[in-house]
Amino acid sequence: MDRVYSNLEHYGNTSAASIPIALAEAADAGCFRPGDTLGLIGFGGGLTWGAAIVEWTGSGTARP
Repeated sequence: MDRVYSNLEHYGNTSAASIPIALAEAADAGCFRPGDTLGLIGFGGGLTWGAAIVEWTGSGTARP
């Protein structure tokens, strides 16, 4: 769990907003740096899911 960021216990499944919310919170917390590889995974009702592997090219924080 030290390499996984999850906010499910705070918000529940927020559908399409789950990944952007978690990404912004993790960036604000300094969980990754430019050049890091991130695995983004989401799930929804009806056994739907999606995943992407991305390279973070932004700053260490989501907002200036």
